[in-house]
Amino acid sequence: MMLVHLGPLGKAAANTRKRSCLFLLPSLDLRTLWTVLGIVGVCLATTQAYGQDSVATVLSLNYTASEGNAWSGKSTLELRFSYVGQGLRGRVGSVEDLRTGAFIDTQDIGPTHQANGFDGSHAWAKDLSGAITREAGGDELQLALNEAYRNSEKWWRADRGGAKIERDPSKQADGHTFDVLTVTPAGGKPFEAWFDAETHLLARIVEMQQFISITTTFSDYRATDSAMIAHKVVIDDGSGPDGVQTQTLLSANFLPPRPESAYYRMSSVPDDTVFKGGATETTVPFELLNNHIYTKAWINGKGPFRIQVDTGGHNILMPRTAKTLGLEVTGQSPANGAGQGTAISGYARVNEIKVGAAIIRNQEVFVLQYHPDAVEGFAGDGMIGFEALRRFVTRIDYGKKTLTLIKPAAFRPPRDAVAVKFLFYENHVQVDGAFEGLPGKFDIDTGSRTEINITKPFVERYALREKNPKGVLAVDGWGVGGPTQSYVTRASDLQLGGVTIRNLVASLTLRKGGSFSDPNYAGNVGDRLLKRFVVTFDYGNQVMYLKKLPEPVADSDVFDRSGMWINATNGGFQVMSLTPRGPAENAGIKVGDVITAVDGVPVESNKLSEFRAQMRDDPPGRVVNLTIKAASGSRVIPLTLRDQI
Repeated sequence: MMLVHLGPLGKAAANTRKRSCLFLLPSLDLRTLWTVLGIVGVCLATTQAYGQDSVATVLSLNYTASEGNAWSGKSTLELRFSYVGQGLRGRVGSVEDLRTGAFIDTQDIGPTHQANGFDGSHAWAKDLSGAITREAGGDELQLALNEAYRNSEKWWRADRGGAKIERDPSKQADGHTFDVLTVTPAGGKPFEAWFDAETHLLARIVEMQQFISITTTFSDYRATDSAMIAHKVVIDDGSGPDGVQTQTLLSANFLPPRPESAYYRMSSVPDDTVFKGGATETTVPFELLNNHIYTKAWINGKGPFRIQVDTGGHNILMPRTAKTLGLEVTGQSPANGAGQGTAISGYARVNEIKVGAAIIRNQEVFVLQYHPDAVEGFAGDGMIGFEALRRFVTRIDYGKKTLTLIKPAAFRPPRDAVAVKFLFYENHVQVDGAFEGLPGKFDIDTGSRTEINITKPFVERYALREKNPKGVLAVDGWGVGGPTQSYVTRASDLQLGGVTIRNLVASLTLRKGGSFSDPNYAGNVGDRLLKRFVVTFDYGNQVMYLKKLPEPVADSDVFDRSGMWINATNGGFQVMSLTPRGPAENAGIKVGDVITAVDGVPVESNKLSEFRAQMRDDPPGRVVNLTIKAASGSRVIPLTLRDQI
């Protein structure tokens, strides 16, 4: 499962986004405040009117401690910080409109140069490849509105800037007591603001970004033009010491007003892609292994490398591939996937990535141990994801098993396909749809081996497990974070835009952690469902085209009939998990057993994908004789396949 969240540098200092309060310092044009309140004394008087523990009291005291009157007449704030974290050093900065909250945040950290911003209406991001993309999926716009709210200190206004603000119980941490407010800006999402009960300065912001709680702390406040500004900012995503980022203020400057257009960025990609021989498209074959797409690529003139194609991923090299290419790898950034564990990623620069006749030059890539060879049954070398696909129109023909990369200017929409509009949720393609009539947003992810994974919040919101009593508990995926266990059942239908897919296998997520705990989308659509179509992604115009293939489609709308999850190991396939009361458990197979032969034929690790498909596709009642090696010796166990859902 390759729903990869590559730490805070994964996308324009990614999931910190500086919306986790990196630059959420006192910043309000107090002429606006005075117009609303009349005089500052009104603000101070609210302390007496509401009592010690009220919202008004906390914000009034913060206003005074922050030297609120020093912000009067100021329009723009520019901040520059030094950066240390994730094995990298560099600088980050922001330019903020103190009246509207519009912003541009920049990151020049190690080898990466990224940015993100908000112009008052649209959120955008400049990724590590230099492409600028408008982002409105998931919680992207909500987080931009949160940051804009804090930039302009709208909570100081009499109407709180339209936000809902609630007083929470006081909290203690690090020997201090904090007055805590939960703030929900208009159009935004809730976040906690912690104010030091002694100094009354903003000390901490706690905010959910995607499925991760980000804690940002502020300290070492000093005056700049009498305005109090935190000189130290620490961001912690909870992943441990490797995930902690520390910024130290280098400069703070108040600047003249800027037009709204200064914060606007149009979607664009650098001119770094060419087609050999003047072609406008290139078509290459791919392998569909474990319902993942793999094709051949040449990197820096070397290869071919077996590269996964993942609309839910990034441009990634395995560490061994980076070593083969002699690349310098810098940084240690936590990466999260569908499971609950984390991995460590770094960064490297490649001169050229070539797929067929298409060449992308001068790319920064992630280096990540994302491909567990034992899970796939073979060694993988890397991945092309959002950063590469952003530059093309990409057509995936699952029937012919071909991948076509098309120059966007030469693309003509197919007449025989249904167009489905999508938004970007970071690097993910996200479409509006409905699962069994329940509306939601769905990520389209060619890095997923399943038909659809329904997120835990969506499952709980609609009591889907109770509504689908015929199902089984099973490990149905394995990715960056490790194994994923779901309640697997059969669903009646899924709607993606104007396309309806019937009779599908749905995995209802059980785990609290990982990307499937994200409340900002309903489900993740994978290759086993997409393989019913020819799928075309036009990233530039944010349209997906679906052309239905003739039925039946092999290995579609079926679920494992063996009742076990197996990975490759020395000398066979090892049983990693069993479905309770499933066929394998009933046959006497145990976790840890190693399958060395199937119907008398010795197994090969690179045939793991074929064996898994056989366990799904062979008919119910078929008896498969498995030679099992265990601590007690070898024996042959007849396994009778049967439908589990």
